[in-house]
Parts: sequence; C-alpha cells; structure tokens
Amino acid sequence: MMRILLFLATNIAIMIVVSIIFSVLGLSGTLDAQGVGLNLNALLVMSAVIGMTGSVISLAMSKWMAKSAMGVYVIEQPQDQTERWLLDVVTRQAQRVGVDMPEVGIFNTPEPNAFATGMSRNSALVAVSSGLLQTMNADEVEAVIGHEMSHVANGDMVTMALMQGVLNTFVYFFATIIGHVVDRTVFNTERGRGPAYYIVQMVAQIALGILASMLVMWFSRYREFRADAGGANLAGREKMISALRALQRAHEAPQLPGQLAAFGINSGDGMMRLFMSHPPLEERIAALQNQR
Repeated sequence: MMRILLFLATNIAIMIVVSIIFSVLGLSGTLDAQGVGLNLNALLVMSAVIGMTGSVISLAMSKWMAKSAMGVYVIEQPQDQTERWLLDVVTRQAQRVGVDMPEVGIFNTPEPNAFATGMSRNSALVAVSSGLLQTMNADEVEAVIGHEMSHVANGDMVTMALMQGVLNTFVYFFATIIGHVVDRTVFNTERGRGPAYYIVQMVAQIALGILASMLVMWFSRYREFRADAGGANLAGREKMISALRALQRAHEAPQLPGQLAAFGINSGDGMMRLFMSHPPLEERIAALQNQR
C-alpha cells in the first residue's frame, strides 16, 4: 500500500511540477496565443486517469491473467513429493524475506521458465514450468524460486505497473498537446478538432510510447540484476549461477505473453538491447561472479 501511495504521490507531484513549468515559461500563454485553447491542468488530470487506469486494472487482474494465459495449476493440497518440496521451499523463502505465503503453481510447458505476479507483495503468485522441474536439479530450481521470491519481496510487480502508468500519463499528455498544436498552427483548424489532431496525436502517442518503453525496459533489466542477487542470497550464489547456466544450455524459449514477460526469468533474444526486458544471461552471471 505504501508503494502505491508513493507512486500516486509522485505522479501528482510531477503533474504539479509540469504545470508550474508551463506557467513559469509562459507556455500556456504561447499555446493560447496560437489558439490552441487547452486547459493544461484539466488535461493533466485526464491524462493521469487514462494513464493509470489501465495499469492498475492490469495489476489487479494479473494473477487471474497468469493462471488463464499460462494454464497454471495452483497447488492447494500437494499430490506428490515434488509439490510438497516446492511448497516447502517457497514457505521457507517467504518467511526469510518477510512476505505472506504466495500461491504456488506449475504450468505445463517443456521450456524452463518461471514468473511471479500479483496485486501486492503479500498477495502474489509464484509459478514454475514443468520443463524447469524436469531440466534443472533441486538446487537450481531453489535458486530460480529465490529469484522470483525476490521480485515479490521487492514489490516489482507493483513498481513495474505503476511506472508504466506514470509514463502513460505523460505520453498521453504531451501527445495531446502536440496534436492540438499541429492541428491549429499547421492545418489552421479554428474550431474543435480537425482530422489532423487525431492523426498527429496517435502518431505522437506511438513515438512517445516507444521512448517510454525504453525506460520501462531499462528498469526491468535493472531489477533482474537485483532479483538475481536476491536469489543468490536466498539459495546461494553458486546455485543461482548454476541456474542461469542451465538456462543458457536450454533451447530458445518463447516469451511469456504480454505483461507476464516482465516477471519471467527467461531473457529472450531481443533484436535491440534497449527493448530487452532482461539482460543477457552472460551479463547476469558475470554480475553474480563479481558480487562481494
């Protein structure tokens, strides 16, 4: 809850700062002189509602989406020794990091993978693939679980969703301004909104959205290093390194769908580093080897 309040406060604070900057620099007057006629304060509020709503809804639905999209079987009563062991490992790690026991699940895919998601650090889901259990030994699986539990303990699910919401707010805000300015000054629309507004606003949203995605992916890569360090702390550094090396040996695995890709351990093969959600495995291994 504190993390959510902090990000909402940050969003409001940035909105106030932007409003002050526009006022001090006289940008509001400049826009008015051009006949743009925008109420920037109202636009900021509307942008925040639009930008944050989708992220908050996605966060609230994240566990349901994960279970549905990945076909996750949630372990309620362990049916065999493997399931009992999984519950024991997660229970022990949850106690160490100080979070409530998350739901634990298995999804049926041959590729080694895992993810954590949920509305909050005390209402999370940690799931591993059947391929992970089949291709990794117990020490390596324990390290992977430690990696995911570190995501939970760090509140990464909430942070990622709210960071996206804040960026969405300003993407919509500035795209709307750009659309109005071009529509009024270039295409000389005098009343209402001309066709140019909608076209330019959409193009601006795409362009600014790409830039925002770079920031989100940068943070995603940063938090992967943190989660690796957390997994090493929970399970042991050598176990975590061994798990990452096991992933290197595995065949190329498909990305998790949608926002779940941000919570998996799979690094993927992004064409451009700026848009990779996970650092290359060799860099993650090197970071652990250099950890003191």
